[in-house]
Amino acid sequence: MSAANPPTEPLDLNRIERSMVKVRALVPEEALTASVLGTERIGSGIVIDPRGLVLTIGYLVAEASDVWLTLAEADGAEIAAHPLAYDQVTGFGLVMPLQRLDRPHLPLGSASSLIAGSAAHVLAYPAFAKPQAVRVLARREFAGSWEYLLEDAIFTVPPHPHWSGAALVGDDGRLAGLGSLLVREHVGGVETNANMFVPIDLLPPILEDLLQRGRAARPPRPWLGLYVVETEGKVSVTGVSERGPAQVAGMREGDVITHVAQHAVGGLAEFYRQVWASGPAGSAIRLTIVRRGSSRELSLPSVDRNDLLKRPQAH
Repeated sequence: MSAANPPTEPLDLNRIERSMVKVRALVPEEALTASVLGTERIGSGIVIDPRGLVLTIGYLVAEASDVWLTLAEADGAEIAAHPLAYDQVTGFGLVMPLQRLDRPHLPLGSASSLIAGSAAHVLAYPAFAKPQAVRVLARREFAGSWEYLLEDAIFTVPPHPHWSGAALVGDDGRLAGLGSLLVREHVGGVETNANMFVPIDLLPPILEDLLQRGRAARPPRPWLGLYVVETEGKVSVTGVSERGPAQVAGMREGDVITHVAQHAVGGLAEFYRQVWASGPAGSAIRLTIVRRGSSRELSLPSVDRNDLLKRPQAH
């Protein structure tokens, strides 16, 4: 074998596992997200730099009053941590431990080489599950029901049982994606469970802002407080968030959204893009809905969702 093509060393999954921590977050009962996500949330986190900075999926630590980290082989001892940031656009969350973790960090890589059919590994906090070999099922956009859209999500099979905050690691031993969801995907005409990962490439451009400001330096998107699904090309409301603009405007479960301003809605991702193109947070968003066969127009005074979330206490 030529020097230009050295043999590939096997991944040291045991070492990578030492970068994984358990994340336990406590959230006040009156928090906006408490009724949907609960007041105690548990998942994994990844040590991503020598300071001990932990990356996790943001919904675990959104509005958390207390965050605790547990290291592998630590006999359950918890370390207090501070929730630094939650980026609603990507879904990333950052946590800083309040004492030294003494754990190796997992270097950031790239998901650019992970195409359909690529092999990878998923790792969670070791006590949750063993490392799991997976393959990439697809790369495509993902529209979530909670006003969330990823342009290029990663879908893997088989599904990992502890996906929240899990690490997707490529052949180079670097972090390629962050575990977000369990989803249903079609494989050969059969529906199967899969995991959705957020590509790690979205983190470096906003990392310094998240560390310094707690949020990315981008204009906040208009938020309506809707839970919506797409069925046969129609966007239907499945719920409204407490204290959100949709609730104030009187939107209800079962409403079908047909237009944003004068633009017809052709699907969930298109609906989000039309809302976000209507102006910054605070803009009035005009929606046409159909309720029980009757069409009506509503004007929703959008907000910056971050303004409604409880902020972590300074330590």
